[in-house]
Amino acid sequence: MIASRDLFYRIGLHQVGVDAIAEAALTNKMTLYRHFKSKDDLIVAYIELLAKEGDDIWERILSEHKGNPDLQLNGWVDYIEDVLTNKYERGCALANAAVELDSEHPAKALIETYKRRKRANIVKVFKAARYAEPERLADEVFLLFEGARISIQCGGKGPARRVVSMLRNLLAAGRRLQPEAAQRAQSAR
Repeated sequence: MIASRDLFYRIGLHQVGVDAIAEAALTNKMTLYRHFKSKDDLIVAYIELLAKEGDDIWERILSEHKGNPDLQLNGWVDYIEDVLTNKYERGCALANAAVELDSEHPAKALIETYKRRKRANIVKVFKAARYAEPERLADEVFLLFEGARISIQCGGKGPARRVVSMLRNLLAAGRRLQPEAAQRAQSAR
């Protein structure tokens, strides 16, 4: 899986053949096909791995700052900064894969489910941090981060490097509910 993961990310799903995957994995096609019925099954496993890693990172950030949504958000923005300044960054592996996959490919639905879950997780933390418009703020933050990763893939890190300060400014400027107003908003839902 590690060999195919690296190849899929660096080269692309369609450009990588089973022969190249087997060679990189120091095995042969027969062994590869014993574990995966087809290249499509290998792609699904790759997407599942990426989604699990993303979920694990999110859970780690939450648990490191348990009970403090402001620190959780700061931890997430710190993570974003690490991603965007990584010299090996080639954009979001899931977004890269989504562009290559047909709408009917089973991995496409996994990507869409993961991205919805990621946004929903951000909304939960914004609600816990008492932001007045958590859904709207989540959309803005999500689009900035996703857009920055695509910007990296399409031509450079210049604009993407500014995203972290944009995110911090957006979070600082976000209107917050007073504790009693936050409780009323939760009760109304």
